[in-house]
Amino acid sequence: MIILSVNSGSSSLKFQLFTMPQEETLVLGQIEKIGLKDSIVTVKYNGKKDVDIVDVNDHKQAVTILLETLTRIGVLKDIEDIKGVGHRVVHGGEVFDHSVVIDDAVVQKIDELSSLAPLHNPVNLVGIEAFRNVLPHATHVAVFDTAFHQSMKPENYMYPIPYQYYENYKIRRYGFHGTSHFYVSRKVCELMQRDPENTNIITLHLGNGASITAIENGKSIMTSMGFTPLAGIMMGTRSGDIDPAIMTFIVDHEDKTSDEVLDVLNKESGMLGVSGLSSDARDIISKYEEGNPRAVLTLDIYANRVAETVGSYFVKLGHVDALVFTGGIGENSSFIRERVLKNIQEAMGLELNWDINASTIGEIAKFSNDASKSEVWVIPTNEELVLARDTFEKI
Repeated sequence: MIILSVNSGSSSLKFQLFTMPQEETLVLGQIEKIGLKDSIVTVKYNGKKDVDIVDVNDHKQAVTILLETLTRIGVLKDIEDIKGVGHRVVHGGEVFDHSVVIDDAVVQKIDELSSLAPLHNPVNLVGIEAFRNVLPHATHVAVFDTAFHQSMKPENYMYPIPYQYYENYKIRRYGFHGTSHFYVSRKVCELMQRDPENTNIITLHLGNGASITAIENGKSIMTSMGFTPLAGIMMGTRSGDIDPAIMTFIVDHEDKTSDEVLDVLNKESGMLGVSGLSSDARDIISKYEEGNPRAVLTLDIYANRVAETVGSYFVKLGHVDALVFTGGIGENSSFIRERVLKNIQEAMGLELNWDINASTIGEIAKFSNDASKSEVWVIPTNEELVLARDTFEKI
C-alpha cells in the first residue's frame, strides 16, 4: 500500500512516500518558498536528486506539482495509487490524544485549536484541504505533535497561575515534537530488546527547535516545551524559559509592543541572540574553536540548560535506562553531545566511549559502556514514518 506523509509549513511542504507495511521509502523531498518567486522543488529517489526552480503560488499548486512530479519520475503510475495521506498537525490541544481520520468535524476542531497555535494549525489546514481536494479517494489522517504528551499528569502540565486561565483558555503545558520523542523512544527499546512499558527514557530532540522529554514506562510524563514551543531549553533563535517580567521590562524600556518583544524572543534570541553570530550550531562551534568569547558563552549556556533539564528528569524518573539524542544537533554534533554529558556524567553514573561519540554523525550508535548506569544512544528521528504507520493503521 502506498502512503504519503506530508508536513505543511507556512511556505514549505515536506513529503515522503512509503510502501507499507514494508516501510520502504520510495521518494522524499520538499517544496520551499511557496508563495514567493523561484520556489525550490527538491525530490530524492532511486539514489537521484532532482532540483527544480519554479514559481509556486500557493499550497494548492504545491500539491499539484508534487503529485505531477511523482507520476513524471515514474514512482507512481497514477495518483489513485496513494491510498492514505498522513498529515502532521502541530496542535491537538486536549481534544486529540491520538491520531485520527480526518473528516469535516476534525477539520473544524483543528481550526478551533488555531488560537493555541496561530502560526501552525491554519497552515496545516491549508495543506489538509489541498490534499483532500486532489486525493478525495484516499484516507487522510491527522497526526498531532502534542498527542504523545497528553499522558502528562496535571501536576506536570498545569501552570501556577489563576486557575480560571486554564478553565477559560486552556493555558497549560502541551509539549511538542511528540512524534519524534515517540519514535526514538520506541526505537531504542527495540534496539535494547526491552518492553517500552518497563523502560524509563530521556529523549533529547536537539535542533533549531529543541525539546527534552521524560518517558516513564512508555508514556511521556514531562517535557520541556510548554504552552507554546517557545518554552524550555535555549534553541536556535528561541530564548526558552526566562523570567516573564523581562517582557514588560523590555516593553517599557525599548518602546516595543508585547507582540514585538515576543517576536524577539522567538526569532532573535537563543543561540543567535547570545552569540550575535548565527542560529546555526555549526557556525557557533566553528567560532568557539577560534576562541570567540560570545560563541564560548553561547555553548556554555546551551550545555548547562540541556544538562539541567536532563538532571531534573533523572530525579523525576528515579532511574533512567536510556538517554537518546536526536534532531539535527543531537544526531550530528558530537561536540555538543559531549559538552552536555560531561555536565551530568558523574551524577548519573554514565560510562561513555568518547571515540564512538566523536565518530557518530547522523547514524544509530550506542556510545555508553557496559558499566554505565544508563545506556546512551544517538538515533536519527523519522517523524514521517510515524505519520505513515499511523495512517496505515487507520485504513
